[in-house]
Order: sequence, then structure tokens, then C-alpha cells
Amino acid sequence: MCGRLLQKEQRSCFEIVSKFGEARVGKLHTNHGDYETPIFMPVGTNANVKLTDTMRLKEIGAGIILGNSYHLAVRPGLDVIRLHGGLHQFMGWKGGILTDSGGFQVFSLRKLRDIGDDGVLITSPVDGSKMLLTPELSMEIQSTLNSDIVMVLDHCPGPEDSYTESMVSAKRTYNWAMRCLKHGVNEHQLLFAIAQGGVYEDLRKLSAEQLSQLPFDGFAIGGLSLGEPFEKTLYLTQITVSALPFENPRYFMGGGSPALIIQLVEMGVDMFDSVFPTRLARHGAALTWKGRLNIKSARFKRDLQPIEENCDCFVCQNYSKSYLHHLFDRKEVLGGILLTYHNLHFMMKFMNKIRNSIEDRTFKTLKREVLDVYGKGKKADLYVDAAISDNNNGRYN
Repeated sequence: MCGRLLQKEQRSCFEIVSKFGEARVGKLHTNHGDYETPIFMPVGTNANVKLTDTMRLKEIGAGIILGNSYHLAVRPGLDVIRLHGGLHQFMGWKGGILTDSGGFQVFSLRKLRDIGDDGVLITSPVDGSKMLLTPELSMEIQSTLNSDIVMVLDHCPGPEDSYTESMVSAKRTYNWAMRCLKHGVNEHQLLFAIAQGGVYEDLRKLSAEQLSQLPFDGFAIGGLSLGEPFEKTLYLTQITVSALPFENPRYFMGGGSPALIIQLVEMGVDMFDSVFPTRLARHGAALTWKGRLNIKSARFKRDLQPIEENCDCFVCQNYSKSYLHHLFDRKEVLGGILLTYHNLHFMMKFMNKIRNSIEDRTFKTLKREVLDVYGKGKKADLYVDAAISDNNNGRYN
């Protein structure tokens, strides 16, 4: 049961509507709406999803988007967010918002941080300012942002970390989770814990089991898709999921390729976020049901067809591959804007197709179709998104 959300109504924040094997369709109840799972959540690190706006996000059917609490606390600063009454009003978004805790910066800003049991001292790559980010401060920041889903502060290890280092980070993650729980968040906010453990099976299982004993609203699988082999990502996720509560939502942090999502849904994962579709769009790659398409290829210079003939998105209804090729050839920003719209539209349709396939029991067929075009042997489409950053400033935007 939710500890904070909808307490007066005495109903769970998550309900499982349908199952096929371990794959499930659910409904997540938040302060800004109810959302069907499995769900893909676009990443909006700095209170915006790159090269789009909230009107278009709503138009394509996005439900929950992400914000980065550490970066937003640095700029624009919490005083500005307070002036607006919270992050929703600041960015003009009426849907759900999940804010990460700053834990990813523990991994991505290794050269700019000093970590200890109390918290992590982070030097901003933007302005050089320092912040001692503790579990309590992370909760205070996210309470001010007033997001719908709050993530605990965790210690995210790298895939190259030793067993001892990963064990230390897992223990620290557990202790920080308890401190976050004790500090608390706003009554209507959901609080999710994050299982860690590096690339070690026993540490992963222990982390998930220990956190499962605490009254969190949901549980995340963190510290994967950071550069480890794809098959290891799948295996360690399976180990983690098997130790998490059945009745709570399960969130894989930083996973967005169709090949990864379809296989994790089969394990019982419900929530995903990634820059996969938006970052590919900025570099001229379109997602289609036949695989990735490089719109910058010379073969599209005179191609009068849309990106995908059966796609009902605004871009495919109005523009040819020839025009999109021209925009990227001339380095026009509009090219990235249009591909971002198409790719996010594709991801929303993809998740809807997954949910339908679970309900009508055709999931296995859909999985085969997806892996045929985005699966093994197509290394670029297995995409390790969190390990790649445009500006290496500590977030995968």
C-alpha cells in the first residue's frame, strides 16, 4: 500500500490489470494522473525534453517525464522553482514527473565528487559550485520540486568496480534509503528505492531483498546498462527482479532500446526511461518498425516517402525523407525537432503495442518481431545510453 499517495482513499498506488507469464499490464496512480504500464518515460534533465515542448509531449501521448533534481537545484535553483509553485508549473507540464535523486552523478561525475557515508560532495561541471548532497537534502530538493515520483539517493557503482567496492556502494545505498524514508517526502509523492550491487549476482539479490523489506511505493533496478555486456544486463536484471515484491512497480533506470525493453518487460519490469529516442533523433536516426534509419544517408536525398508509410505521426503525415535529409545536410535544427517528435511517437506506440500484446496474449510474437530488427547482432540498437553523454556533464540527456 502507498504510504503517502491517496491515503484517505485506501487504495494501492499500483494495480496489476493483466499478465502473460511474468509480463504484466498495470496502472500506476499518481498525483497527476493514472498511467498504464509498461511505460516509457522521456528524459527531461533540465525541465525540458530536448528539442520538443510539453504541448507536443502531450500530443504524442507521453504520460510521465523525468527531471534531474541535482541539476535543477543548481540551475535555475530551488528559489526559482518555489516562485512557480513546483516543477510542473515551472515547465508547464500537467502530466506526471519522476525526479531522480542525484545518485547518477555519483557515477557520472567521478572526477568531480567526493563520496562518504554522510553523502556526496559534488562540484558542478557548470559553474564550479559545490554541494554536499545527502539523502535528507535530496528529499528536500525533490519535495520542493514537488514531483510525483521521488527516487532515493543511491550510490551507483560502475561496471568495472571490484566486488568490495560494489558491496560498499550497496550497503551505503541501503543506509541512504532508510534515511530517505525516515526524512520523508510530501504526502502525495511516491518514494521509490533503488537496488544496486554492481555486476555481482549475490550483491544484486541481497540489495533487492533488503530494500523489499522497507515500505517503499516502488523499486528500481539501478546501475545497469552502463557499459556491461548486454546479456549480463539481462541476467542481472532477472536476478534483481526475482527478489523484488510482486505487487509494486518495478523501474529499470536508463533503458530505452526496443530490444532491451521487450526483454525486460518479459521479466516483469514496468517502467523505463532513456534518452535513446531523443538522442538518436538529434544525430539523424529515426526509429521504425523495420529498424533504425539513418536519414543523413545520401540514398534519401530524392526519396519522396515519409519515414514510415503507416505512421500516423505529424512528421510522417507531412514531410518526406528527402526534406528531412536536406534539413540535416544543412544542419537545420528543425531536422532534430521533427525526428524527436517521430521517435517519441514511435516509443509511445511501441509501449502501447506491448501492453496490447500482453492482454491479447500475442507478446511472444511481438518479441520475435522486435528482436528481428533491433536485437542480437545489431550492436548500435542495444544502446548503452547512460554511458554516453553529449557534454559529459553528468546526465544522459
